[in-house]
Amino acid sequence: MNSKDLLERRMRIVPQGVGVFNTATVQRAHGATIVDVEGNELIDLVGGIGVTNAGHCPPPVVKAIQDQAEKFLHTSFNVVTYEPYIALCEKLAELLPHGEPGTTDTTKVMLVSTGAEAVENAIKIARQSTKRQAVLCYTGAFHGRSMMGMTLTSKVDYKLNCGPFAPEVYRLPFPNYYRYGDGMTMEIFAQHELKRLRESGRNVVSPETIAAIIIEVVQGEGGFNVAPQSYLEGLRDFCDEHGIILIFDEIQSGFGRTGKWGSYEHFGVLPDISTWAKSLGSGMPIGAVIGRAEVMDAAAPGTIGGTYIGNPVSCAAALATLEYMHEIDINRLGNHVGDIVRASFLRMQRKHDCIGDVRGLGAMIALEFVHEGDPRRPDASTCQQLVTACSERNVLLISAGTHKNVIRVLSPLVIEDELLLKAMTIIDEELDRIVNATPSPSRTTGESI
Repeated sequence: MNSKDLLERRMRIVPQGVGVFNTATVQRAHGATIVDVEGNELIDLVGGIGVTNAGHCPPPVVKAIQDQAEKFLHTSFNVVTYEPYIALCEKLAELLPHGEPGTTDTTKVMLVSTGAEAVENAIKIARQSTKRQAVLCYTGAFHGRSMMGMTLTSKVDYKLNCGPFAPEVYRLPFPNYYRYGDGMTMEIFAQHELKRLRESGRNVVSPETIAAIIIEVVQGEGGFNVAPQSYLEGLRDFCDEHGIILIFDEIQSGFGRTGKWGSYEHFGVLPDISTWAKSLGSGMPIGAVIGRAEVMDAAAPGTIGGTYIGNPVSCAAALATLEYMHEIDINRLGNHVGDIVRASFLRMQRKHDCIGDVRGLGAMIALEFVHEGDPRRPDASTCQQLVTACSERNVLLISAGTHKNVIRVLSPLVIEDELLLKAMTIIDEELDRIVNATPSPSRTTGESI
């Protein structure tokens, strides 16, 4: 079997609607490398789309999965209570308390299987807590592909011909400083956007009918746009003023990706509810909803959850992942990887006018391609050419952004410096060739990493 054969089999049996972000294949993976079915080693800057912060197949996590699989695979937590579920909830409340600082008894946690499930349940909890229906979200947002998640998700391409969508969902422009700053200082821009938020109470939806506002502190699919500090502070004040539940979606930004357990910790703004998944389980399907106890307890028995919530094997994987992350100091690694990537991208930006912006938080770093330095003229062509060229040299990249003109880096945070710098060099070389329209060197499969 080779990659070509495997991809042809995929095309014959798997619906086309299942995305193909890259044509790479895999037979095994470890750390920050993937070995394809031909035995070529690939440098992974995608991390299963932000799922392998602790690396591929961390040995303690693999062992925890094996040990739990020998005990029991599934009972349904709704039917039979098991300790790994409780232990993981306790650990998450300890790491990310949503009540009084330094306490855990004012925080409650529920487990689910995916990020989309976490979002769905967070919205249901907020609606029951407030006895209201409306939800406010943002352009550029990605919150999943389930019905409510898809409705909240901004990008039209992800939901073509999938309507009608969930009612009572309203959308504001995300406070994207690079695209809409227009020469203002960050502070003035944030105040301008907060004014827009307050005006929405007159021309979009009454605050008195809003159950929740959901926002990614750092947008994932939207292109790693970081919300301004004072905007988040003003958003918290707005929610407090009107009795609205503030939900932070940390599904892509959590567990060391920004150099902290959650991106909101950089800003000192505490949500009422937060949603988590991806790197929590090192690839096993596990997600969580964390919130203030009185808000979480507003949901009536039986109205949240599902058959597979907090699968015991996934819980064991998540507990081992969190312990391993502590051992390797995942937040330090997030900052270290981010420093290398940011410095590399900034050097590229100084050479090429097509790079309009380098931005992000911790290791959640992106560069955006535009025409002639104009934030409102996205350059998707250069971005896609770079993804393809790097793939041919065994560096896995993916794009992001509404216009697919943003390169985002979601590498495992355990990636060795030498490997990361090699990947940055290849990106730099391929971008030089694309911009200068020169041929690439021999891109033989199996290029050594």
